[in-house]
Amino acid sequence: MTERKLFGTDGIRGVANQYPMTAELAVRLGQAIAYYFQQRDNGHTKTFGQRTRIVIGKDTRVSGYMFESGLAAGITSMGADVQLVGPLPTPAISFVTTSMRADAGIVISASHNPYQDNGIKLFGADGFKLPDKEELAIEELILGDNPPRPEPESVGKATRIDDAGGRYVVFLKHTFPRDLTLDGLRIVVDCAHGAAYKVAPTILRELGAEVFTVGVDPDGFNINQDCGSLYPHRTAQRVRETRADVGISLDGDADRIVLVDEKGDVVDGDGILALCAMHLKEQGKLANDTLVTTVMSNVGLEVALQRQGIDLVRTAVGDRYVVEEMRKNGYNLGGEQSGHLIFLDHSTTGDGMLAALQVLAILQRHQKPLSELAAVMQPFPQKLVNVDVREKPPLEQLDDFQQLVGQIEEQLGGEGRVVARYSGTESKARIMVEGPDENTVRDYAQQLSRQLQATIGA
Repeated sequence: MTERKLFGTDGIRGVANQYPMTAELAVRLGQAIAYYFQQRDNGHTKTFGQRTRIVIGKDTRVSGYMFESGLAAGITSMGADVQLVGPLPTPAISFVTTSMRADAGIVISASHNPYQDNGIKLFGADGFKLPDKEELAIEELILGDNPPRPEPESVGKATRIDDAGGRYVVFLKHTFPRDLTLDGLRIVVDCAHGAAYKVAPTILRELGAEVFTVGVDPDGFNINQDCGSLYPHRTAQRVRETRADVGISLDGDADRIVLVDEKGDVVDGDGILALCAMHLKEQGKLANDTLVTTVMSNVGLEVALQRQGIDLVRTAVGDRYVVEEMRKNGYNLGGEQSGHLIFLDHSTTGDGMLAALQVLAILQRHQKPLSELAAVMQPFPQKLVNVDVREKPPLEQLDDFQQLVGQIEEQLGGEGRVVARYSGTESKARIMVEGPDENTVRDYAQQLSRQLQATIGA
């Protein structure tokens, strides 16, 4: 495949108002998206005169206004219509796109990144993220000649969908078992001053929980700032203060989740996946008795699943690659250690609140605390180090680094592993070392970090 210049592992990302995340590119992207989906058969039967419709949602970053307006301008200039839903979680945009039978959905968000960054990612009419080849086709339209524009009478229009949040709340509540409620549960939810700041507390309260909130006062600049899934200590502190039963930590666009048990201990994506996989298998609902995750998931997850007769399939890092594997082979549960969790029986993409509701249902069904249920998995010591880099040459071409990796893997033997990769959304290299001893793992990770820093460090 031709190398892509704009799209990464999760859409287009960058610093707001710096290329490629500029208003000018947003207009060009809007035009390219509209033209592409006007030419593409998405499987919907349109009535006479019905035009291409594209949903646009965003998180709470101040730059979201700029990109929302630019995309809408580009789309309408090509004769397609825009449906604006405002700040809503990424999975909500996927849901609204399919439920309203739109041709595509656009999310303006940089997920867990700070407010200075922003991004644009795309969903097809089926609610799934676009595959690489379709993103490449749109990218070629952006960077190529201007597509033909319609006459003035055919210019598109933009409308606002005021009840989109309510629709999403109802959808998520319907994924919770009808015979259960959250009555009696005390829950802390940290919305990271992001897209779920309204809908997440609403869902929990309407199901009966007593809710304590963190990160529900967005001002355009405080998204993910010392809160949310990257900083679960805030949730843990609030859980202890309120003597809550569980804490829910979302990121800025609420497509990932980290949980905190009643003791204030963090349960990451691996722990949640272990718990949910075993529960689904007990019910006979885990497709092919298999869980899909990435190379970054802890080997402790694999060990725990093997004991229960559950297979583990690993993919490259990125929830889109997890979803591709799930769709290809008929699996229904997958996700990442970072908290992107996909329940394909309910949704087409990672959804933090959907995952939270599945775990809360297990808690209520078993009437056991999260600390006890999460003990089904014991993680191996793991150290993840991020290295700021000035360039991204193929890691396999860095001879000194690869020699050190080989030495460490030989010393670890069959009791550990090294995973090194570049971030798809930031100028960083990520080094993960796993093994039986915490001090050894930490030392190896630091050795690799120093070697990479000396070679390509920023």
